[in-house]
Amino acid sequence: MTATIAGFLRDATSALGEAGIQSPEIDAELLIGHVLGLSRGEVQARSITGATLSDELVERLGKMVERRAAREPLQHITGRAYFRSLELAVGPGVFVPRPETEQVAQFAIDALRVVASAEPIGVDLGTGSGAIAFAMATEVPHAVVYAIEKSPDAYPWTLENQRLTGADNATVVLGELADAFPELDGTVDVVISNPPYIPDDAIPRDLEVRLHDPAIALYGGEDGLDVVHQVSQTALRLLHRGGTLVLEHGELQGDSIAALLRADGWTAVATHPDLLGRDRATTALR
Repeated sequence: MTATIAGFLRDATSALGEAGIQSPEIDAELLIGHVLGLSRGEVQARSITGATLSDELVERLGKMVERRAAREPLQHITGRAYFRSLELAVGPGVFVPRPETEQVAQFAIDALRVVASAEPIGVDLGTGSGAIAFAMATEVPHAVVYAIEKSPDAYPWTLENQRLTGADNATVVLGELADAFPELDGTVDVVISNPPYIPDDAIPRDLEVRLHDPAIALYGGEDGLDVVHQVSQTALRLLHRGGTLVLEHGELQGDSIAALLRADGWTAVATHPDLLGRDRATTALR
């Protein structure tokens, strides 16, 4: 019997739901769309009109559904993640950008846009896939953006995403955050970082995170703030007076990070909630 998109979608949604996937129907639609080169809306339309799938496509999709049911990230299966207006390449070895980080990036983008300079300078410390850096570079095209990543496993993804996004106004390097861009000392307008901030003894709730995101991008020492301390010191070196720091962090870390930054001499320290009302970012001025 010929398989229909509607039938496969129903079975895949059921299998993913039983596996504990939070959005089983959406994930099933995205997998079908990935294979067929269709948007979710187009998948839904073809499902309603009774469109069919070849045996080859059913087999291929079935293997993808099995991988997703085993809690492999959807983005690893498709090889793509979406961040703001960007389509990024992701896979093993690089942190998959999260929707909540899109809002954090907005603080840096807004700060860059209001700089009274023909070429404002932005720096992303610990860029991973390059999501934040290339969002800044493409959304503020007159800016000059620098990004550094310490993981040799993540860095090839950074380079590939610079190629994919065409962010020619960005410079990306492999290196330690503490040593980042000494040639820029005292000249940078905006520094942003989404550092590893999970305490070492904390266990991420999501299996996708626990099993597949690289530990180097997750864990930040006993209290989760080891790299935050480093980012604070590096940003103090890079930024000119009045420059802006933007930090992403966990929902329970707003107070401790604000105290850390004030102790380091930052001013105008402010904690910002995400769309669910959870503390998600802290901004400060040099």
